[in-house]
Amino acid sequence: MLAHAGLGSRRACEEFIALGRVTVAGRRAMIGQLVGQDDEIRVDGRTVERRQERLAYYLLNKPAGVVSSAKDELARRTVVDLVRARERVYPVGRLDADSEGLVLLTNDGELAFRLTHPRFGVKKVYQVWVSGPAGDAELARLREGVELEEGPARAMQVDLLEAGDQLSILRVVLAEGHKRQIRHMCEAVGHPVVRLQRVSLGTLRLGNLAPGRYRALTLEEVKALRRHVGLKATS
Repeated sequence: MLAHAGLGSRRACEEFIALGRVTVAGRRAMIGQLVGQDDEIRVDGRTVERRQERLAYYLLNKPAGVVSSAKDELARRTVVDLVRARERVYPVGRLDADSEGLVLLTNDGELAFRLTHPRFGVKKVYQVWVSGPAGDAELARLREGVELEEGPARAMQVDLLEAGDQLSILRVVLAEGHKRQIRHMCEAVGHPVVRLQRVSLGTLRLGNLAPGRYRALTLEEVKALRRHVGLKATS
């Protein structure tokens, strides 16, 4: 919301919050905090005027090699570069540069927060190509959990879609996770990831959208997604 008000990049605004320069309804703000429509926001004691920008929602099929951020310090191509939106939108969550598939871009801060916060348990489904013949024992370890440097990690669900001597295809469901979690988990059980594609997020489905292409969400898709995380439909 601070970024939308023109106070700087999202990273700069998060630094304002971390330094205690931002208050919401008279109390010190926290990063990721939900803000009500009537809550007064102040930065260094000055009231922030909210911009009444139209809410926008875009579904992108991110190709491999594109960064899931609004800007990149290394000047790499970002998902925002691919979506020609009139509104200032940003990606919801992260999909690492090597991965591909569904990315939602929006300026709906409440929705973005709930889709990414572990408390809401929004499911994300991935199709994963791994090297070698994945068997029952390896799939069981992925479901039960493996120990990573970031801590213990497990998948909510893992299904074998196709098995081969050189390549196996898995369907993996997560509700929360560490950075590059699926890649690290598969490597830990001896089957490094060859290709990873996110195919759904909550109620959204990638469908047959071509790599690099995007589309606006339908009104019904927006309503369903907001209901899924306990929000009212937008007007």
